Order: sequence, then C-alpha cells, then structure tokens
Amino acid sequence: MILRRLSQNLKQQNWTAIWIEFVLLVAGVFLGIQVSNWNAAQADARLGREYVQRLTRDLRLDLAATSADTAYYSAVMQSVRETDELLRAADPDPRALVVNAYRATEVSFRPTVRATWDQIVSSGHLDLLPTGTIETGLSQYYAFDSGRDVYTQVAGSTYRRTVRKIIPLPLQIAIRAGCSDASDKQGNVVGFAEQCNLVVDPSELKEVATALRSDPAVAAELRYQYSLAVSAVNTLGGVKTSLENMLTTLGADSKPVEKVSP
Repeated sequence: MILRRLSQNLKQQNWTAIWIEFVLLVAGVFLGIQVSNWNAAQADARLGREYVQRLTRDLRLDLAATSADTAYYSAVMQSVRETDELLRAADPDPRALVVNAYRATEVSFRPTVRATWDQIVSSGHLDLLPTGTIETGLSQYYAFDSGRDVYTQVAGSTYRRTVRKIIPLPLQIAIRAGCSDASDKQGNVVGFAEQCNLVVDPSELKEVATALRSDPAVAAELRYQYSLAVSAVNTLGGVKTSLENMLTTLGADSKPVEKVSP
C-alpha cells in the first residue's frame, strides 16, 4: 500500500507526501527488523533457560554418582588397609582375610550424563549459557572423563588380577551373593554390606587365606592398590567439588536427584 502511494506521489511530484511515505516506509522496515531481533532474542533466552534446566539435572545426576563412587572407593581403601593388617597378623581370621582381600579389588563406574552438553556444543549454543559457566571448568569436565580414568586404573591393577586368580570362582560367587554392595536410600551403591552372610566351608576359607598369605605378590601389589584407591578418592573428590561449583554458577544448588542407577 505504501509503495503504491509512493509511486502515485512520484508521478504527481508531491514531494511532501513522498517524504512522509518514505519516512513511514523506513520506519516500518526498521521496526520490523527490531521486532524480528526481539523475537529471536526471546527465543534464544527461552532456549538458554531450557539448556540450563537440562544441564542442571545432568550435573546433579553426575554429582550423585560421583559422591557415591567417592564413598565406594573409600570403602575399597578401608578393605585394602584391613587386608594389609590381616596379611601381617600371626593368625588372621581366614574369613575376614578372604572377604577383605576380595573387596579390595572392587571397582565402580557410572558414565557421565552428557546428552545436553553434546547438543549445546553441536548446535553452537555455548553463548546461550550464563556468563562464567564455561570458565568454571564445564568444558574441561566434559573433555576429561575422570571417573572412567579411575575405573580403568583400578580395574586393570595387578593386585586385582592376582587375587581373583587365587580365589576360586565358587567362593567369589558366594562373596558377591552374601557380602555384596550396599546402597543408600536413593539406590546408589556406596560401599559394602555391613552384614556379610558368607555360606562356605570353613576349610575352604582357610585354604584360600593360606594361599593369599603364601603368595608374596599379594602383599607387594596390595601396597600399590592402596595408592590407586587413595588416588581414586582424591580424584573423585575433586570432581565432586567442581560439579558443585558448576551448579552454583548455573544458579542451582547441589541437591542430588532421587536416584542414580549404578
């Protein structure tokens, strides 16, 4: 409509009307661009808030998992200590020695929840996150999977292979059945069961305990296993602190989610 009137005014050389129509045309284009930019900004803001909500839930899941794994490896470390004491004792309890020696080999791992982060990166939407989020270590957190590194180191330890070669398979199955992992109220595995119901022949326990004490590699490798357990606890403790800082930057508390499956 404006263009038609502008064309008519040009033919009639009505310069005042031409000027008015031109101003209206420019103003309309300008306002249209501004409205479009405002709508795009609002859409980005909504998407940014959605990302924050999803990322917050992912990080809370990771925080719950990391806290559980930290507690788990603390229990592993305690079993390493108890095994060392029992190996050095003059007449150790065979049952306690076998159970602790086996528990000292245990590992735990939960994959990082990273679907939201991968979508943000692949879409080029890092700028939609709150200021300072990346600087708190978010990129490094997803670039380096510390939990997997811990699992790989402990699962590949020589002590783990040595002990599990010595303990017969039926006895290992019995240990897992009666002295299995303990879970918290959210279902996260955090350590070992306080009540160890181990139904096996005492003579078999004594034989295996003797084999563990007779193999010099067990005691030697146990000392390095302690280093791995300490490293696992310290590493995961650092990850836990980083997760709490990232959640704070996102404007969320570090309240754990209801359940994390091991």
